[in-house]
Amino acid sequence: MTTIDWDAAAGTFDEEPDHGLLDPVVRSAWARRMETWLPARRSEVLDLGCGTGSLALLVAGQGHRVTAVDRSTRMVERARAKLAGTGTEVLVGDAARPPVGTQRFDVVLARHTVWLLPDPEAALRHWFSLLRPGGRLVLIEGVWDGAGLPAARLTALLAEHTERVHHEPLSADSRLWGKEVDDERYALVARAEPPHRHSEVVDVHLILRRGSEVLLARRAGTGYADGLLHAPSGHAEDGEDVPAAMIRETAEEIGVELRPDELRVALVMQHRGPGGNPRMGWFFEADHDPARPPRNAEPDKCSELGWFPLDALPDDMVAYCRAGLDGYRAGQRFLIHWHEDADTIAYAPQGARRAVPLPVAASPTGRLHHIDLWVPDLAEAEAEWGWLLGELGHVPYQRWAHGRSWRRGDSHVAVEHTPDLPGRAHEGLRPGVSRLAFHVQDRATLDVLVAHAPGHGWRPLPPELPGHTGAGDVAYLENTAGSVVELVAP
Repeated sequence: MTTIDWDAAAGTFDEEPDHGLLDPVVRSAWARRMETWLPARRSEVLDLGCGTGSLALLVAGQGHRVTAVDRSTRMVERARAKLAGTGTEVLVGDAARPPVGTQRFDVVLARHTVWLLPDPEAALRHWFSLLRPGGRLVLIEGVWDGAGLPAARLTALLAEHTERVHHEPLSADSRLWGKEVDDERYALVARAEPPHRHSEVVDVHLILRRGSEVLLARRAGTGYADGLLHAPSGHAEDGEDVPAAMIRETAEEIGVELRPDELRVALVMQHRGPGGNPRMGWFFEADHDPARPPRNAEPDKCSELGWFPLDALPDDMVAYCRAGLDGYRAGQRFLIHWHEDADTIAYAPQGARRAVPLPVAASPTGRLHHIDLWVPDLAEAEAEWGWLLGELGHVPYQRWAHGRSWRRGDSHVAVEHTPDLPGRAHEGLRPGVSRLAFHVQDRATLDVLVAHAPGHGWRPLPPELPGHTGAGDVAYLENTAGSVVELVAP
């Protein structure tokens, strides 16, 4: 077990053996946390009270340029030996006033250091002066056997300098400590931004579609909404646009490497959690590729992945994510979801609805609202039309006793059973609707749809029917009831 002993001569803690980071499990757990706290791009990092250089070694190994400081010459000698060849500069000096002159950094990192300082307020003020605009202060602290610095106290000290402080509890993750702990251990990530300037975290959410189903992940071990279902998601890093953030988070969470051309903006939502700050959420849609199945790539943050029907979503979801998916299914593009402080993070089926759709500028006058199709067999039509419309990007929309509908944007297609039809099969040459025609992304997608259609009740028809315009590649499909669709690829 790791022990931490006080070195009275040096005025520091002596770490044996190496603060636990010799254990591969502990080292890996700290490496994953550091990746989330530090910028994604190569950055200048100042590690204060570095000890033997354990964290500095992880940070340097992630591509950052590190300057490390410790007041103990013995610690500095060990850190220099450990960090040889990494390009890290290790200096002897006081963590409260590090000997770095006018140099500025993207990150100032201190672990188990602030609580030892005689004047932490002055030290924090100086550390913020060492940060570049938009830089971040990463503080790892806790309370051990009554000694230490509670998170509430340190957060109050930071309030003089910034309003952007992210609190991340660490006690529950035993891999960080090599054992179970029951005291308060945490990290605070504070941004170098002046107080009272409004700013919002930008987060991204993936609506991964498998026909009429969507992929959800059950949160675990994160300290926020654990046990609830949520779409794969995360937040944009500094200097990162939202498609790039979505691609990165998708790879990190479910192991799927998406291309930029596979993402489609589905919904933008400004949301606020109970007692929290506003955030701007971008929801992206992408299609499931059977050749790239999703997997749980972060088992420390997710207990399971599952596919769920969009028109019958589970109730045990994060409330704003459920609101986003409901809005997406309803064809809304812009939403505000504002929790009251007394609301629960979890979706409440009988609770107040906080989602407010925002109108778009374009007038709806003249646009197609919906198409109704009479069908002789509702179950048959639901299976056949549900598959085809799902493959074409429509989402399940309405369900009533004698009908179903699927929506894309602000228009939808409905099928409804009536016992008054004169015959079972649709007669396309009689007055009325001849066929529905849909765009398809490209010829390859068209070929896949035609190949899979017979397994879902649709049969290919001859290559040209009356009324064909000759524009693009075309395929015709007919279902059991005789309805015909035309698929057109550019």
